[in-house]
Amino acid sequence: MKKSWLALFLGFIGSVSLAQTTLDRDSLLKLLPQAKEDTSKVLLYLDIGNTYELDDTKTAEKYYLLAGSLSKRLNYKRGIIKFISDYTGILNARGSFDSALLLNKQAIQIAKELNDIVIIAKTTANTGNTFNFLGQYENAVYYYETAQKYFEKINNPYFSARMNDLIQNVYYHLYQYEKGIQRGKEAVRYFRSAGKEIELGQSLLNLANNYQSLKYNDSALACYKEGLSISKKTGYKALELACLIGIGNIYFHQYEADEMRKYHEAALLLSKQLNDPEGEAIAGRGMALYFLLKKDFKTAKTYVSASLKIADSLDLKQEKFENLKVMSSILFGLHDVIAAEKYLDSATTIETKLRGEEIQNKTLTLAKRFETEKKETQIKLQQAQIRQKSNLIYFLVAGAIALLIISLLAYRNYKHRQKLQQAKIDELETEKLLTATEGILKGEEQERTRLAKDLHDGLGGMLSGIKFSLSNMKENLIMTPDHVHAFERSIDMLDSSIKEMRRVAHNMMPEILVKYGLDAALKEFCAEIDRSGVLHVNYQSVGMQNADIQQTTSITIYRIVQELLNNAMKHANAKNVLVQLHQSDQEKLLAVTVEDDGNGFDTELLKQSAGMGWLNIQNRIEFLKGKIDLQSGPGKGTSIMIEINI
Repeated sequence: MKKSWLALFLGFIGSVSLAQTTLDRDSLLKLLPQAKEDTSKVLLYLDIGNTYELDDTKTAEKYYLLAGSLSKRLNYKRGIIKFISDYTGILNARGSFDSALLLNKQAIQIAKELNDIVIIAKTTANTGNTFNFLGQYENAVYYYETAQKYFEKINNPYFSARMNDLIQNVYYHLYQYEKGIQRGKEAVRYFRSAGKEIELGQSLLNLANNYQSLKYNDSALACYKEGLSISKKTGYKALELACLIGIGNIYFHQYEADEMRKYHEAALLLSKQLNDPEGEAIAGRGMALYFLLKKDFKTAKTYVSASLKIADSLDLKQEKFENLKVMSSILFGLHDVIAAEKYLDSATTIETKLRGEEIQNKTLTLAKRFETEKKETQIKLQQAQIRQKSNLIYFLVAGAIALLIISLLAYRNYKHRQKLQQAKIDELETEKLLTATEGILKGEEQERTRLAKDLHDGLGGMLSGIKFSLSNMKENLIMTPDHVHAFERSIDMLDSSIKEMRRVAHNMMPEILVKYGLDAALKEFCAEIDRSGVLHVNYQSVGMQNADIQQTTSITIYRIVQELLNNAMKHANAKNVLVQLHQSDQEKLLAVTVEDDGNGFDTELLKQSAGMGWLNIQNRIEFLKGKIDLQSGPGKGTSIMIEINI
């Protein structure tokens, strides 16, 4: 989400020309009519052009062309080189990179004729700048490194450091971040020792971008923060904006939402002050991601909508692509799946277009390169036919490669859509399975309820009637002591049968669960086991006083706890069990914890287990869309925590 920062490409020739006049534009224009047609007038034209370059490029271009024309008539080679340096700055700003490249190469040739190593170095660096603008980064690196060798030869550490900074920026675009970091460190080391704060700030920013691309977040953060400090000290607002966005991006990837917000808010305010809509769109998206982390989806949607509007108005395709992805995530958070999928499809479409444009640009670059080489062949007529054939073959191969890349991208897009469709099918099948599970569980509980009522009301009533009849018979019969003993034994057995029947009916559908809820039912269930002496059970509940839990959920949780306590008694040889029930009102989250001091076991064995108990527990938790955390080990007891959204 960072804002890409390209180092400023300043012309390198100006610092070696004759001293610039400090007169203002009007004074320079007054000198023009009296100027003779000599080298001084060439420099005067260039000085006047410099005064217009920032606010009137057309007028600046006119004076630069006059300087170039006069230099050629006078055969003033240094004037021609300086004209090319100034004029190619306008061509680069206009996007006429091919023309700028041709002129810069001419400047290199003239500099070599002069045999001036300083001018050779700077014309070579300017040529590297044009290749950088063209996106031909391999050529840019070649010219920058060649220029750096010249600067080292003349012992000029400042321009050598400038080359290192430019080279690290090119390596960033070539995805060779380790090489970029190596060059960036050298640039930072020199500018820091030389006290060049502006250049140091730019180098730190470029170095931070390379660090961040390799996920070296601590190093990147340190560079961004130092660059930010320099930008505030020097008033370099563009550097400040880029550093703010970079720092915010790092905190986003570290999920430090509050820190992230502070820097993106500052970036958003500064971009508005600088009237930088692209920076505003990026910072606005950063704010949207902050509120997305905070799950404030409505506010996040507001910010990303504003960023999308800016990206649309400026036709910023990459920024629009990033914002569409963020909007899709927000809509998924709002459970608006259809709208989220539509935005995701739009993002995919733009991504395909961007890749297509990238391939098209590469193809156009190849075509332009072919045309440039064709012009050069016209200068060297003897090699024209050989070069035309080789270039044609190269172009055809490049076109075939480009076509292959387009085909691969189309196939990748097709496979991606297939994956999305399969994911939707899997989601529907999961929902279908959950629905079936819900039906089975409800049917099971209904059958348990029916059987419990039948046992209690039917069989229970019959057994109680038999006991009452036998008790009446005892009073009307004369029996021997042995018969009396046998009769009383029968009555005791009948009492035991009635108790056992009631216990079975209670376990099948606890009446207290239906009447008083989950908390009371689990408390009674745990107390009953504790009274039996088989197992000491400690039951605790928090926040359950006003809990509003659906009966289906309560029954399912009750069955899960029943099964877990049954496992503790049958398999764990536990003596003590802790059962906790906790509800969080703010998050509407119900947590169930069951811990025992039993034997424990290797949790990997559950994957190979064919038992129904654990499978039933998992199915019930999946039905409730809950999460389970199992911690156990041989001799360490067992702890199970279940979280369910209610």
